[in-house]
Amino acid sequence: MEQFRPPHEVQRDTELALAFRDGDEDAVRTLYERFGGLVFTVAHRILGDGQRAEDVTQHVFLQAWRHADHFDAGRDFAPWLATIARRAAIDALRKEQRRPTEAIDHADPSDSALVTLPPSAEQIETVWSVRTAIDSLDPNEREVIRLQHLQGHTHSEIAEQLGVAVGTVKSRSHRAHRRLATRLGHLRQDVDQ
Repeated sequence: MEQFRPPHEVQRDTELALAFRDGDEDAVRTLYERFGGLVFTVAHRILGDGQRAEDVTQHVFLQAWRHADHFDAGRDFAPWLATIARRAAIDALRKEQRRPTEAIDHADPSDSALVTLPPSAEQIETVWSVRTAIDSLDPNEREVIRLQHLQGHTHSEIAEQLGVAVGTVKSRSHRAHRRLATRLGHLRQDVDQ
């Protein structure tokens, strides 16, 4: 990595590392200014809460200060601090998990302890493919699919709601499913692999 960084940055980091290892308080402040954002980001990504990530960030720099004499001055600070941040954030999560808990049904949905992971790029792409495929259907078929799969209606309920025969709903559903299977066949292949 150092081959891609300007020599003055490498030299500055080496000097900072030596000062840090020797316990220089100014080096700790400089370290915090340069890498505090990285540590916060790592902690926040794991914890999902800004306040807890700030607490972990403070803890990480305290740990780094306490263990400065073990730091190899030839190493880069970023991965070292990111590793400490990751471990500290995971420890914070484990500590919370050991607390007495209630059933999830009783939890307030706005509780910051509830973590919902964002969808992955693959999930977003899959949803986009399905929506695009549904939108490209004939309007009558599209309406049947939406009522059947997104709103959970039966063929009889759809027929009643649209004012058509149950057989018409079934044939529209069958045609729509065939078209969707063709257009979304690549998703099935991804699952099989």
